[in-house]
Amino acid sequence: MTLTKLSNAQIAWRAAQDLQDGWYVNLGIGFPEMIATFQPEGRDVVYHTENGVLGFGPAPKDGEEDWDLINAGKKAVTLNPGAAIFHHADSFAMVRGGHLDLAVLGAYQVAQNGDLANWRVGSKGVPAVGGAMDLVHGAKRVAVVTEHVTKDGKPKLVESCTFPLTGLGCVTRVYSSLAVVDIRDGRFVLREKLPGLTFDELQAVTGAPLQVEGDFADLIVPALD
Repeated sequence: MTLTKLSNAQIAWRAAQDLQDGWYVNLGIGFPEMIATFQPEGRDVVYHTENGVLGFGPAPKDGEEDWDLINAGKKAVTLNPGAAIFHHADSFAMVRGGHLDLAVLGAYQVAQNGDLANWRVGSKGVPAVGGAMDLVHGAKRVAVVTEHVTKDGKPKLVESCTFPLTGLGCVTRVYSSLAVVDIRDGRFVLREKLPGLTFDELQAVTGAPLQVEGDFADLIVPALD
């Protein structure tokens, strides 16, 4: 079955719409970083990075980078008014102290009970879990942005993870290329799906039962490059 799906930019846009004014947010390295690009106008979100910056702004223009100012993904950033720079140990104290409202990460697998595997796949994967294990248990909410299936068509939303775990029972919402799914009481609960996709078609590419509580909405996003 060939599926029409959202691009990474469209997934990031949808995730960005749920950012709330005043939240402290950590965006994982790579794909999740795109979410900041689509932050809704007028919402004041404070971004945190594990290497020790709170309140950083957008990427600088080419040629204007200060390579002493980087995020955890080693990308150049700017500083917003009131930003703070501190030791990475203090940064992780913020994480472990429960001061982040949201952490957003990528995933290899998400289980129906909220378990997350995102740090290694086979012998060529990232060799260590890093700070993700702190983020998923320190943040008040943990969201995932991901393709709904792997390149060979296998579900990434599964009954139980088969890859090494990043955290247990930590994910609260998944923004995928086909749907928005909450995790509640050990179940996948469908919130939104692409309007051109039937429920049965979505269930066929999901590795665990999808529950419906009341109505679910159409997943509508703008056309983005």
